[in-house]
Amino acid sequence: MDFAFSPEQEELARSARGFLSEFSSPEAVRRAMAEPRGWDPELWRRIGAEMGWPAVIVPEAYGGLGLGYVELAALMEEMGAALLCSPFFSTVCLAANLLLLGGSEEQKQRYLPALAAGELTATVALTEAPGRWDAEGVQALVSPSGDGFKLEGTKTYVTDGHTADLLLVAARAPGTSGEQGVSWLCVPADAPGLKRRALVTMDQTRRQAELSFEGLGLAAGDLVGEQGGGWELAARVLDLAAVALSAEQVGGARRCLEMA
Repeated sequence: MDFAFSPEQEELARSARGFLSEFSSPEAVRRAMAEPRGWDPELWRRIGAEMGWPAVIVPEAYGGLGLGYVELAALMEEMGAALLCSPFFSTVCLAANLLLLGGSEEQKQRYLPALAAGELTATVALTEAPGRWDAEGVQALVSPSGDGFKLEGTKTYVTDGHTADLLLVAARAPGTSGEQGVSWLCVPADAPGLKRRALVTMDQTRRQAELSFEGLGLAAGDLVGEQGGGWELAARVLDLAAVALSAEQVGGARRCLEMA
């Protein structure tokens, strides 16, 4: 079995390396780190409009490039080598994967084209104050309310949670525990009852936030996937995110070796 990149994948990596060498220099990274949002919106616009990177794993039916995870890994490696400050990981590797795996057709049509164009940023809100990544760590509550749902609780360590246009939030039904009763919900950034606070973190190249939900009302169509069956979806998204992060770390390690 050949594990090497194809010529097309090599060209994608070379193109990314050339772009990032110009627009994600050490000086540019320091400027982005000093921004309240933690990334440069003009650079993100160019990444979407000119480079098309947010579209890499989005199917062509939703305005994407319809490529695969190998191409995504090639891009992540170059981003890691350049220490790119952007909402790419949260938007593509987390939120897009969750929508692709669990979203309804209406949700995919609504969100994926804008996400692929770089016009919509998104993230996944899973962890809470204890910092646990397992199902027991989900303590935010979602309960029926009229024709929809009511969301209560607090999420923390949410990647790009202070700037994302769309939040995909994990919560559980009252009285449930473990992997049972966990659901995912789409929460727009301007939803009444949502409070967001940027966290002070050691790594300023990938910002985190705390999100609070106080009786936040959602429609039935905001449910992602099966009600109460969201933990299997969470586990699959976390696995894919780990692959992407590993590729990014390979790029960072390669850059350290080159500098040494």
